[in-house]
Amino acid sequence: MKTLVCTVLLVSLCLPGFALEGKALLSAIDDQVTFSTDFAAECTLTQDRPGEPANVQKVVLYRRDRETKFTILILSPEIDKGKGYLKVGNNLWFYDPTARRFQVTSAKDRFQNSNARNSDFTKSNLANDYQVVSTKTEKLGRLDTTVLELVATNDNVTFPRSKVWVTADNLVRKTEDSSLSGQLLRTTAIPQYQKVGARFVPVRLIIIDNLRGRKIDGVMKNESTIIELAHPSVEPLTDLIFTQGYLEKVSS
Repeated sequence: MKTLVCTVLLVSLCLPGFALEGKALLSAIDDQVTFSTDFAAECTLTQDRPGEPANVQKVVLYRRDRETKFTILILSPEIDKGKGYLKVGNNLWFYDPTARRFQVTSAKDRFQNSNARNSDFTKSNLANDYQVVSTKTEKLGRLDTTVLELVATNDNVTFPRSKVWVTADNLVRKTEDSSLSGQLLRTTAIPQYQKVGARFVPVRLIIIDNLRGRKIDGVMKNESTIIELAHPSVEPLTDLIFTQGYLEKVSS
């Protein structure tokens, strides 16, 4: 990762105008999906493992972007009901109501062993975490997009390399996340957004795991997870929601 960071710094020093322009674009992307108000929504995660029945989870997500906080409470299936996550700044905990204890986890980890990561539920932070190293225009279906090649500027990100397809309204429509060596790890499509207050959230995300899958009738099929957001709200939330005590209380 150090080699990658050094490369990014070298690009920034050699092309200061390009670096500043790229950072401004990433900031504009972040702004479109970052709330100055509190945010809440119900999320349904449907995981498709080829050859197995679909696994469906329902959760409620609470976010306070201005303080870099989120709380996730799992509603179903029954076996997972009451489990939850709490993020405060760079700290992230998972709560198990059966054991009645919190354990430290990472934003990079898979969410409930799905194809989503814990970091998918936090606010967008592209401008602070990545540097644009190249751009081009490209059609994405019927959409005109700008394709940005990104490399991470720190070790805290889930994926050290990413490619994003962005429309003129500064909304990300597709991402390809890769390892440091350039191996494609996952592909995410965001076909539709909904406006909530002055900002936007996806109607659904389709995450394809490029490493996990199996052959069905001789054809390789990848695992995927669809995240659907419903009943979004920007109503104020009580401070208690963003505490360990809240998860303990609602899970008891």
